[in-house]
Amino acid sequence: MAEASAPDKVHLVGSIALDTVEEVYRTVGKVLGRRLRRVPDGELGTRRMWISWQYSVLRGNPLLKVDEEMGLHPRLKFPLLCLADGVKPQDLRFGELGYAREARASYVEFEEARKRGELPADARFQLCLPTPMAVVYAYCPNPRDVLAIEAAYEAAMLREVEIACRWIPLHDLSIQWDVCHEMLIWDGQIRSRYTAVGSSNDEIVARMKRYAAAVPDVVELGFHLCYGDFEAKHFVEPTDSSKMVELANAISQAVDRPIAYIHMPVPISRTDDAFFDPLRDLRLKHGCELYLGVVHAADGIVGTQKRIATASKYIGGFGIATECGMARGKTPEVVRELLNIHAGASREPQGRSDTSRQPAPTSR
Repeated sequence: MAEASAPDKVHLVGSIALDTVEEVYRTVGKVLGRRLRRVPDGELGTRRMWISWQYSVLRGNPLLKVDEEMGLHPRLKFPLLCLADGVKPQDLRFGELGYAREARASYVEFEEARKRGELPADARFQLCLPTPMAVVYAYCPNPRDVLAIEAAYEAAMLREVEIACRWIPLHDLSIQWDVCHEMLIWDGQIRSRYTAVGSSNDEIVARMKRYAAAVPDVVELGFHLCYGDFEAKHFVEPTDSSKMVELANAISQAVDRPIAYIHMPVPISRTDDAFFDPLRDLRLKHGCELYLGVVHAADGIVGTQKRIATASKYIGGFGIATECGMARGKTPEVVRELLNIHAGASREPQGRSDTSRQPAPTSR
């Protein structure tokens, strides 16, 4: 068993409820400094509510229509969508989804923040992307059409990856796949909420392999295993870490290229051994960092340290994070409080320079 010690790595999951990208970089850099390996732009504006901004992309496609058979989304009450009458699956196509274009603009500010010394010189720009399954299974769940719509949307999302990799230097880029619906299906507690078509464990792993293969090897690849964030709460709490360990191991085994990190959430109430014990069985490949979402505002540094101490009995060398993004249900004041908790529960890394930077080759 590992001994408890203050971690020296911090991961920002994605969304950060501040007002501008410049403010995100300036604020997180000042508080967390060299603890950061990679930095997201905070997913501001229309992206604040994760995949919600993609509904308008789907709704605006003339080859989709309101699904009168499925009706309204059960919780959010907007119309679900399906293929329009007479549309053949092979004819469905999506254009720009917006992720690469947003990343291009944010990367300019990232470079400027790094030049000003506000961010670590060797930090990467973090682009967070929802899995295509998450978007389509949320908004187009009709079993008749879901796989056809997902295939077209996946093709568009992988083009977003390709475009981002043309616009942003590969050695500066980190791409994170947000794995939510797949995690919830794999967990099984609320399996009945989700369309059964195409959602077996083998099919989920096959998706992860495709998503990973779309990311050039020079680009960092990460996975955020997510239990959702509706009104600042998980859709369902994990009973322990075992299902996340299972999925992480399956991804690690299936993906041929290096994985830079995997993030797993930890509920605020879980400081007990039973939650963390399954981490003994985690089998990540060499070089893959683990980040545990142990940081919560409600119990601060003390609660975070308790979760770190228990986790350290079963696995060492992990970094810390929140359980999900810091936007939904959060204010700038709460964000700053959370950043300070990260800093107070961690330490500055040894031997990592603020200024020395040796870019890797930009070839693929």
